[in-house]
Amino acid sequence: MRWNQVAQQLLGYAPPQMLGRNIADLLHPGSDRSLGRSLWEAAATGRGVMGTVTAWHHDGHPMELEIWASPVADRQGHGAATVLVFAADAPAARRIRGSSAVWDGLFARSPVGIAILDTQLRFLQVNAALEAMNGLPESAHVGRRLAEILPTVNAHAMEEAMLRVLETGEPVLDLRRIGRTPAEPDHDHMWSCSYVRVEDPAHKPIGVIASLVDITEQQRDHVEAAAARRRLALLSEASIRMGSSLDLERTAQELADLAVPRLADAVTVDVLDALARGEEPGMGLTGGVALRRLGRAPLGGSRVTDILAPLGRTLLFPATAPYTQALSGRQPYLVAHVDERAVASAARHTAKPAQLVEAGVHSFVMAPLVARDRVLGVVSFFRTGPSGPFGSEDVTLAAELAARAALSIDNGRLYHREHETAVILQRSMLPQHVTPPAGIAVSHRYLPASDVNEIGGDWYDVLALAGGKAALLIGDVMGHGIAAAAVMGRLSASVRSLARLDLSPVRLLHQLEAVLADLAEPMLATFLYVVVDPASGRCTVTRAGHPPPALALPDGTVRILDTPPGVPLGVGGIAFTPTEVDVPPGSLLVLYTDGLIEARGSDLDERLSELTQLLADPQRSLDHVCDSLLTHLVPAAADDDIALLVARVGG
Repeated sequence: MRWNQVAQQLLGYAPPQMLGRNIADLLHPGSDRSLGRSLWEAAATGRGVMGTVTAWHHDGHPMELEIWASPVADRQGHGAATVLVFAADAPAARRIRGSSAVWDGLFARSPVGIAILDTQLRFLQVNAALEAMNGLPESAHVGRRLAEILPTVNAHAMEEAMLRVLETGEPVLDLRRIGRTPAEPDHDHMWSCSYVRVEDPAHKPIGVIASLVDITEQQRDHVEAAAARRRLALLSEASIRMGSSLDLERTAQELADLAVPRLADAVTVDVLDALARGEEPGMGLTGGVALRRLGRAPLGGSRVTDILAPLGRTLLFPATAPYTQALSGRQPYLVAHVDERAVASAARHTAKPAQLVEAGVHSFVMAPLVARDRVLGVVSFFRTGPSGPFGSEDVTLAAELAARAALSIDNGRLYHREHETAVILQRSMLPQHVTPPAGIAVSHRYLPASDVNEIGGDWYDVLALAGGKAALLIGDVMGHGIAAAAVMGRLSASVRSLARLDLSPVRLLHQLEAVLADLAEPMLATFLYVVVDPASGRCTVTRAGHPPPALALPDGTVRILDTPPGVPLGVGGIAFTPTEVDVPPGSLLVLYTDGLIEARGSDLDERLSELTQLLADPQRSLDHVCDSLLTHLVPAAADDDIALLVARVGG
């Protein structure tokens, strides 16, 4: 018997301990000893044998062994039977066979692309999934490096990652790569790549296992979802920002600023010239069209916008121009790929299209501004440089932005029309020619609010009464817009009729309450009624919730008259209390509505103190006094409408 060193390591017996012994002596006492006889029978008959036996280790514990035995020819010709026996630890052998079967199954059937590369990053083996991904058979891979067979998939970066894995032993997971392979040479794909180092029993690197998963579809879904989120965010921001001021120019510029650079590289916003002039646009377009440029982005530093007309310029387009035809169609107009051929028809009318092509414009969308079935203008979107062409989703987004901007622009149009109507109505109901009786001189002002929602029913009047007396009156309907102005007109006409009946101030105020009670909708109004007798210098002040008048004496003393405030007309159930006041000749009586003394963020007492200081020189002309009060107390854009009446009594 011969006994090598590996056999000693397996069973613990040294060669001298085994020489001359029968192999059956190694078997465990409880095991089947027929294997020994089978070995010799196999040797005698020239057949091999294999099986599993339980052997007795030198240390005294049983070991399960797998045995492979085969006869060996006698080279000396003595005819003696010689048997070569291989033995291995049975559990370890089964693990190796199981691992190999799992690996073979995974390698052959996995949908994940798998490759084995040596330390020089040459392919040793690839599975069928990777062959399909790359569009190349295994024979085209083996012996070659990735950069040799697929140079268009960022191969050098992938090889750098694999070299780091070989050097450090740290695996690389989910490294993304984009490119094209012979499998689909006309389309980009994205792969998730992972690399793991393969080592020998001494932990030395012997190669790399690469696994690749095609994530093109998942990435496309992710990109589309992200783009959808960006579109929704842009539309949400547009809803918040655009049209908050109801100012035409501001809304147009806000649209341009929102779209650049998130949708386009350059944008222009043009509205009908009639609309820009404050006129009513027609329901449709006939013939040519005149547009005013009110928005542009970027405002500077762009070759595209430098070519296009500046802000404020009026552009004229004939009926045959593509611009006009697109507006008439009321639908977005897309030129996905702009070139000389695409702009040929427009180039007949202007040189700008050809210049834009030279400046790098390669895609264009025009979206009409349409609201409430009216064409108001157009928005033009341009893309240049590396930006991709406009697609269907971009056109939809451009149309949505244009629709929201158009609604804001039309709201501004309606707002300004209502504002103008309310102001006209209000002014028309104010006294056009105030003629005070002898002994009284007056000056008056009306200042509408800058916001239509703040225009109310402020009014004033001066009426001649019996006995040379005069009624100075001022009021403020609590409401806004056209409705408040209409109620103001009704009250103003009623006061003029009632004053001729020589009613007392208290009875007159109760009659005005009855006028308000007849309205379909309840309304309230503050009212101040001052009856002045220039001959005696006596006046009667009656308030219905209105700010008190100021009295400026000839010596420069000014005070706010402390009289019972009363409650606004329309509340009912509260008595009005008149107050008698002496007014020396040359004194000023100043009546005003709350818009003069109330301001956001200001203390009312401080405002009244400022009012009295401005009246400290009563010798000035009445017009000068009115202008001074409005100049110093009212901001550039009035928050509320203001009525002001200044009267000099006697003197």
